[in-house]
Amino acid sequence: MLYPDNGRKARLLPLLSKWLVMMLILGVVPLFPFPKPSTVWADSQITIDSHNDGQQVDPGIMIISGHYTNIYDIKLIVNGREQLDTHMNNLSGTETGTWHAELDTSQYHGEISLVARGLNSETRYGVTTSTKWINIDNPPASPPLVHIDRPFDGSHVDGQIPVTLSVYAINPIQTVEVRINGGSWSVAEAVYDHYEYIWDTETALNRTSSIEARATDVFGNIGRSLTAYVKNGEVVPQEIILDRQDRAIWIWEKAAYNLILNPGSRIALKTFADDTSTFNSESVTTFYLGVFPYGGVDILEEETDKVRDFMAWAHDNGYKVHACIAGGTVPPYFGSLTPYHELAIREMEKVINYNLSSSPHEQFDGVNVDIEPYILPDFRLQKPSVQLQYLDIMEQLVARRDTAGIALPFGPAIPRWFDSNDPAKDITWNGETKWLSEHIQDMSDYITIMDYRDTAEGSVGIIAHAQGEINYANLIGKPNSVVIGVETLDIANSGDPETITFREEGRVFMESELDKVYAWFNGNPAFGGIAMHHYDSIRWLPSAWGPGGTKWTVTPEDVTPPTSVSVEPAAAPFDYQSINLSYGRAFDDSDVEEYVIYRSIDPDFQPDTSNIAGQSRNLTYKDRGLLPDTTYYYKVAAKDISGNIGPASGTASATTTGTSLRPMIISEMDIVRDGTRSKVTLKVCDYETGEEIIARVHGRFTMNGGRYVELAPDANGVMFAHSEALPAAEGEVGFWPQRVLAGDYYWATAYDDPRTATVSWPIN
Repeated sequence: MLYPDNGRKARLLPLLSKWLVMMLILGVVPLFPFPKPSTVWADSQITIDSHNDGQQVDPGIMIISGHYTNIYDIKLIVNGREQLDTHMNNLSGTETGTWHAELDTSQYHGEISLVARGLNSETRYGVTTSTKWINIDNPPASPPLVHIDRPFDGSHVDGQIPVTLSVYAINPIQTVEVRINGGSWSVAEAVYDHYEYIWDTETALNRTSSIEARATDVFGNIGRSLTAYVKNGEVVPQEIILDRQDRAIWIWEKAAYNLILNPGSRIALKTFADDTSTFNSESVTTFYLGVFPYGGVDILEEETDKVRDFMAWAHDNGYKVHACIAGGTVPPYFGSLTPYHELAIREMEKVINYNLSSSPHEQFDGVNVDIEPYILPDFRLQKPSVQLQYLDIMEQLVARRDTAGIALPFGPAIPRWFDSNDPAKDITWNGETKWLSEHIQDMSDYITIMDYRDTAEGSVGIIAHAQGEINYANLIGKPNSVVIGVETLDIANSGDPETITFREEGRVFMESELDKVYAWFNGNPAFGGIAMHHYDSIRWLPSAWGPGGTKWTVTPEDVTPPTSVSVEPAAAPFDYQSINLSYGRAFDDSDVEEYVIYRSIDPDFQPDTSNIAGQSRNLTYKDRGLLPDTTYYYKVAAKDISGNIGPASGTASATTTGTSLRPMIISEMDIVRDGTRSKVTLKVCDYETGEEIIARVHGRFTMNGGRYVELAPDANGVMFAHSEALPAAEGEVGFWPQRVLAGDYYWATAYDDPRTATVSWPIN
């Protein structure tokens, strides 16, 4: 029911049809049912058994549970916005059993979606459940729905006009406000069955303006409208001129927020971007900057002035910056599905609204969109359902830019096979049947191909995989519109093959292959340059692995340590072997690289290298492989890009819960050169007795290696595995255990001895 500030009940019936549409759009009722997902592999499956579709539940802590077969690392995805860790229960030493998660439904009202997603034990590719919708009767958590009725989106305005709003709310409304061009929020007054704000459009003459509205109820719930874009006076259309983006680099939120909130981080970025001598490489000219909320902060909403400061710095130094957005969901690829399209639209609108409220020198130079719908199993299994939903949202994002009428180049990141793979083939959309890549190129200003291969030439090389998109861009007359992306991230944990990244080969080999790409495509009108994925990983990629390898370093040398963390750490047990930590950001005159986590069972411990539990790039850390019924104490310190460690925080503590499982550990792990390969050997032992036990061990080689293996016992019962073939002259390889399985046991990783193993070899 509508509750204006003056307390008079408004007439609701004339608004019912409008609100039905709004509720559908906002996901209170699903606009279209999800395509019915199924699993990728017949021998792997996850179910949600505890609840049925449409089941009514009470607010509070609720247990969501189900079964799994040949699955590990299950997450529960709630409403496309929240991803919860789960408890996985089995006693058999296999990855089959039951799982459950604790969901606090007190923050929700109405219909929400539940999806469980895990990784296939054999392939490590994702497996998901079908979606279940549950209803929560919790009116105090229901945010208002807000809609801008007048002026119409895309219309022209002049003089003093009323901005009229409709507000639907279950709870009494406290305030309704309007914001023009990112300015301050102004109160709208209740006028019978709607709200009004009088706007003098002459204050925004000869420009496009953004109008946003929000309503706050008595419980503090805030509802936000979508944006209305209007034009006033002589508004000259802005022409989109697409420059070459060579080179570009993705900078995700972990690093992006440092650059914006910690200005010293820009010293490292500039040193890195301008360095062409260390690896005989091209300079970086374009940043794809992640702007999704991170660490409890939404920089485009809450730190706008700091974003403007960074953008001005970037432009002063000759760089261009494209805002990098995804689906507005967690995980990002859910934004490709119709029930979540509005969340993706809101991410696009935040970038548009930021630009409209900023001076030209502070504006983004483009928007790079990375939604990746193909991660959803139904992309392949129920073609073309997800493909069509994805194209719909991409079209809507471009339409928001066009309605605003601003020159903001739009560039989706797409995989290399959107022009060559059956799930992308013969997609009929808007009356035309084409490859998925061609539909995307038709509507976009540019594309960034995730052309993730570690060789330039050959039928499966970078050049061959980009040729189709290059040819089509020339056919439709879009110069500089194909940017070729390459991978440097260590991705061998996933189901992807080791051939997709330059991580193993090193920077010198990568540059030699990229020289071949330049030689092939330079002079081609469609070629827009090369993009590297991503800043965090490539700046630590050595010239080559081994004793003679060179790593990039920041100059001038930094000897000043970071500050202490801004918020003292908090610790909470997750289960019998895991504790979750959170803490505040630290600051540095250069860049904060990571946070060092110290752990002890002594409350008065002094942090040093002997009690490092791990490192984290995030403002959170999950400490795993602990002992049950044990109290652990933690301190956190920031480490900068030059290795300087700041002061340790105060102490946080938590106690693990109990379990009937026994802890086991890896011992005697060693890795040696064995002909052209490396061989790892290890034992698995009962932690308490030291007795050797039979277990299944999965892991992967690192550095020059990348192969994921399951170890086998030799004649003496010692577990072993071989890497792929390695460079003969020089190199370095390590081994990283990932999963250890044995009946009635769990893997107490924190007590492995040793925890890592590496071997390197020099030039003969």
